[in-house]
Amino acid sequence: MGGISNRMKEIKRRRHRRQKVAKFQSKLKKATTSEKLVMAEKLRKMTAGCETLIAAMGLAERKRG
Repeated sequence: MGGISNRMKEIKRRRHRRQKVAKFQSKLKKATTSEKLVMAEKLRKMTAGCETLIAAMGLAERKRG
């Protein structure tokens, strides 16, 4: 029996997301425009509150044209 509870699973997911976001922020300083777009896409897939993170990090999409 036993196993990990749902609460502990969610806490583990949150910690992992926080670590990934921190890694993205450290890479952001040297990132090119295309790399920034890739980071924004990964953030969108990773978390529900992605738009606020993307705006705070300055990764807003630029229109091509």
